[in-house]
Amino acid sequence: MTEQDKQNNENQEHGDLFDEVSGIQSELDAALAKADEYLDSLQRERASFANYKRRIELDNAVLADRLLGEHIKIFLPVMDDLERALDHAPNEPDCANWIAGIELIRKKLLTTLDAQHVTEIKLKPGDMFDPTNQEAVTHEESDQFSDGEIIEVVRTGYQLKDRIIRPALVRVSK
Repeated sequence: MTEQDKQNNENQEHGDLFDEVSGIQSELDAALAKADEYLDSLQRERASFANYKRRIELDNAVLADRLLGEHIKIFLPVMDDLERALDHAPNEPDCANWIAGIELIRKKLLTTLDAQHVTEIKLKPGDMFDPTNQEAVTHEESDQFSDGEIIEVVRTGYQLKDRIIRPALVRVSK
């Protein structure tokens, strides 16, 4: 083999190696592009799943609060009865212990409700009527109160966190 043939063989081998390396580089570039595509898709799916999980947790919390509110509504008439009993308590000295016991029961029930984030809607005569958390039983003429002011709270309203579970019943001046 001549020197020229050796040189041609080497050039041919180098060319074949160069073609092979170019082919491998093209395959590597395609594989890296595919890997980037898969990584992007995976990151999108993870973000989508995290959003889904947050949404489900929020929906479950709202449902739990709604169900808690429905269960608490059952006990609100008991609170009303305790308040009526205290409003009409006899002034006899013999009844002092009985009245203190009823007040203690009412306070315990309020503490229990407060632990569940249930609060009374605090209203008093002279406050403005607000239909978002109050229900008007009557609209009456009044010399003492301006138009739209509460004359009397007939039944206490309650809310769970920021959601009304029972509106207050009020008499309103017109």
